[in-house]
Amino acid sequence: MMRSYLLIFVSLLMTGAVAQNVQLHYDFGKDRGYPTTTVEMFKPDKWGSTFFFVDMDYNVGDVKGVSLAYWEIARAINLGKTPFAFHAEYNGGFGQFKNDPFNGAYTINGAWLGGFEYSRNNSDFTKGFTLQLLYKNIRDKHDASFQLTGVWYMHMLNKKLTFSGFADFWGEDNVFTEMEGEAEVSETTKFVFLSEPQLWYNFTENISLGTEIELSSNFGGVKGFAVNPTIGAKWTF
Repeated sequence: MMRSYLLIFVSLLMTGAVAQNVQLHYDFGKDRGYPTTTVEMFKPDKWGSTFFFVDMDYNVGDVKGVSLAYWEIARAINLGKTPFAFHAEYNGGFGQFKNDPFNGAYTINGAWLGGFEYSRNNSDFTKGFTLQLLYKNIRDKHDASFQLTGVWYMHMLNKKLTFSGFADFWGEDNVFTEMEGEAEVSETTKFVFLSEPQLWYNFTENISLGTEIELSSNFGGVKGFAVNPTIGAKWTF
């Protein structure tokens, strides 16, 4: 659900539009099986644009209600009339767990990002992409890391079908511990990959049904490559 419409919003920026939407997904990936809501907003102005989204997971494990909350907010400042912009961003969140007798809460390390982005759209804004090269500071973990981001969108069948998504690749050390016999073995990975392509059928300008497939490596406490699909509905205001 993360940043799923940034590129569509870039095209709206070119036409002076404002976009907001609410999504409901059911995640039926391995060891998941829970709903997620997403709220997104994009607002352009004469200097650039502001984008944010909030994700909430519900009923994970024995938690009744919100089990995880995560948000990102980003500001783009146009560099003249070029396709380049300065990009500043913050990410962060927290969660809770219940698994008697071990109940508690945790934070998702806040991250500050800054750098530049390059965007291209075709003449009728039915397809386009953005590339971002960002410095990344992960609080209490990495003072100087990096993130590469690509975002895309494509409208098809007279905008009845939309294929969009993003891909992130960044540097972050994560330690994974496994049992080999009676021995505990730890391994540290250096990089994380996350991509969330989405496919929507747009019944009207407001109502869409579709799917998202989370493709990840060393993300969210899971070592190695993982695939987690969802089925979703979206209301665009």
